[in-house]
Amino acid sequence: MTLPLAGKVAVVTGAARGCGRAIAVELGALGAHVFVTGRSTRANRSEMDRPESIEETAERVNAAGGTGIAVRCDYLDQREIEALRDVVSSHGDGTLDILIDNVWGGDPLVDFDDPFWEQDLEQAVKLWRNGIETHLRAVHTLLPLLVARPGGLVVEVTDGVADGNSGSLVYDQVKAGIRRLALGLAEQLPEYGATAVAVTPGFLRSEAMLDHFGVTEQTWRDGVAKDPHFAMSETAHFLGRGVAALAADPQRATWNGKIVTSYALAEAYDVRDLDGTRPNWPRWMHEVVSAGLDPTTVDVTAYR
Repeated sequence: MTLPLAGKVAVVTGAARGCGRAIAVELGALGAHVFVTGRSTRANRSEMDRPESIEETAERVNAAGGTGIAVRCDYLDQREIEALRDVVSSHGDGTLDILIDNVWGGDPLVDFDDPFWEQDLEQAVKLWRNGIETHLRAVHTLLPLLVARPGGLVVEVTDGVADGNSGSLVYDQVKAGIRRLALGLAEQLPEYGATAVAVTPGFLRSEAMLDHFGVTEQTWRDGVAKDPHFAMSETAHFLGRGVAALAADPQRATWNGKIVTSYALAEAYDVRDLDGTRPNWPRWMHEVVSAGLDPTTVDVTAYR
């Protein structure tokens, strides 16, 4: 049986871990050729100093049934992005079908505690560059390959569906900027038969978050004792499966210009997280968090 993304070429930025890794793997599971890109390699860790690597992600793409191609790329270095573009353009017919714009690398730089004017300005600017400049450089350099033929898809990965107050002025600016980037592209890409969407996970059970709670994916429920809301967390594959299904949808253009949650994609495409549940973080936020309810008194199963 032919897989729905067989023959399709994807580039995933920031694919060493988190949503980037999971989206790459799930695209591979549907048969895509995936260029797994980022700064973290087995030989050289990025400044994030984490053990995950693009090589490991590429191996997971291969194991899932796709073709994973690891290419180191620092998306603040234009020469490296152009080198990646040249590698992609020499692959197959030289075009690009799917661009997952997921670069982040900002966790160590975010200050959620101090007023902005008391924060380290250079650190704040570096956060902005990591989160926004990287996305602009990626789309500017790679979109010529994607618009070369109709049917392309750009997915901007952000945090949240609306502007809000996380406690960090720059973090909010970055995430809102990514959403605006998707909306701006959605105005321009349809002329070329392409689609732009922004997506967001819920309470993400990433590798870093598991470490933060001192748990593993097998023991993650132990983290609920530290934060009851962790009971509603989801793996990055929940978003990954939704994005892969969107990429395989012949009617994906109907999503153009939308900012959608992992739950909304899961509902639309009937996908579930690795444990078979469908965590409804948006509903939990509305009915539990915003309402100020004690999460320990709420039946979590009604929301998963």
